[in-house]
Amino acid sequence: MKQLYKKYKAHYQDNFHLAYPVVISQLGHTLVALSDSIIIGHTGKVPLAAVSLGNSMFTVFMVTGIGMSYGLTPLIAQENGRGNRSSCGNLLSHSLVINIITGIVLFAAIWLVGQNLERMNQPADVASEAKIFLRYLAFSFLPLMIFLTFKQFAEGLGFTRQAMNISIVGNILNILLGITLVYGLFGIPRMGIAGVGIATFTDRLLMGVTMAWYVMRSPRFKEYLQTFNLRNIKGATLRKIAGLGTPVALQYIFEVSAFSGAALMVGWIGATELAAHQIAISLAAMTYMMASGISAAAGIRSGNNLGRGNFTDLRRSAIASYHMVLVLMGITAVIFMLGNRLLPAMYINDPAVIHVASGLLLIAAFFQLFDGTQVVGLGVLRGLGDVKVPTIITMLAYWGLGLPVGYVLGFHLNFGVQGIWWGLLLGLLGASVLLFFRFQTITRGLERQADNRGVPSGH
Repeated sequence: MKQLYKKYKAHYQDNFHLAYPVVISQLGHTLVALSDSIIIGHTGKVPLAAVSLGNSMFTVFMVTGIGMSYGLTPLIAQENGRGNRSSCGNLLSHSLVINIITGIVLFAAIWLVGQNLERMNQPADVASEAKIFLRYLAFSFLPLMIFLTFKQFAEGLGFTRQAMNISIVGNILNILLGITLVYGLFGIPRMGIAGVGIATFTDRLLMGVTMAWYVMRSPRFKEYLQTFNLRNIKGATLRKIAGLGTPVALQYIFEVSAFSGAALMVGWIGATELAAHQIAISLAAMTYMMASGISAAAGIRSGNNLGRGNFTDLRRSAIASYHMVLVLMGITAVIFMLGNRLLPAMYINDPAVIHVASGLLLIAAFFQLFDGTQVVGLGVLRGLGDVKVPTIITMLAYWGLGLPVGYVLGFHLNFGVQGIWWGLLLGLLGASVLLFFRFQTITRGLERQADNRGVPSGH
């Protein structure tokens, strides 16, 4: 163990300093939904189920946007690794165009979904309140995409702390404003579920404006932004960025839509189960976003090392990221097991909901390691520009395996909501194993190519 630590020590340190701000920043996306659930949960079971349904639907669109914005990061990391700083501003301007178009399209899609919740066989009272919530989330989407564009640019260059600081302040604002509007403090009328929607919109609007202002005005980015120009947009560059971003978006869609599809199936069982599902999934989503922070850092390091042609450090840095996520998710698994009844009580006082949620958290504890390793595998492969095969893997794992098995266990074998969750666990396991084999195949191949050319892979 001591020899292993010594071998990877430098990579643990480098990855940690790059990853922890990304972890906190990524966590910010989930903490918005978590705080919304906690704030509204104490007003009743139906509002909590409505926020659950709204966030489950919105998350599919949010991760699509996150995926599209990720098309920029490996390109920035690779160009920076090659020393081509002048091309980074050009990539940013093209990414901003792509992400604004994405934001407009997905705004319309979210709005449309919100108008048709009753047709998805959800309880009428839950669907009615979720529709109100989704309207405000739809308006928050374009500011979110602007935030993500400038965040991914800065992180691709290794500047990760600024987005973290903005996310922390934004989440504090969301909580304070949400409590004030939901419960009608300081003479403001009680707004209920509309209050958390307004708070979330305000949070994302200010985050988008602040992140854009920081990147455009900071002296540290001046030499990178010399080629930033929205009037010189070229189709070839748009296609290059979208060619990476679209498969990454699909990877997120396949995984998150599987969990949202699970939420719809849970809704067929009842409001109690749906509220419990929201509690457990919001906690699991929080740990997933923490792991995705390590994944993002792993992708940045992989892109840098690929740009430099340093394949030995590429593999060691990636394996160090695997080690780090296993430790992190191992800790969260223990927390879920020990706090499986205490954690749901933070959300709601309903004994029936707490009982169901406690069982789901035990299943969530089992899939923590698989969830962490599959997202790190995706991050490393994105840094290498390998996105198409991982997209197929995620589709097969979640839609070909996880959801169908969950449906059979839940409804045909009468395991109910726990059966649905066991199916999701199986999907995560499949994705984790296949992505690790893909990583091994590609990186060992790169080392062999370097050896055959007589080029030291560490240079």
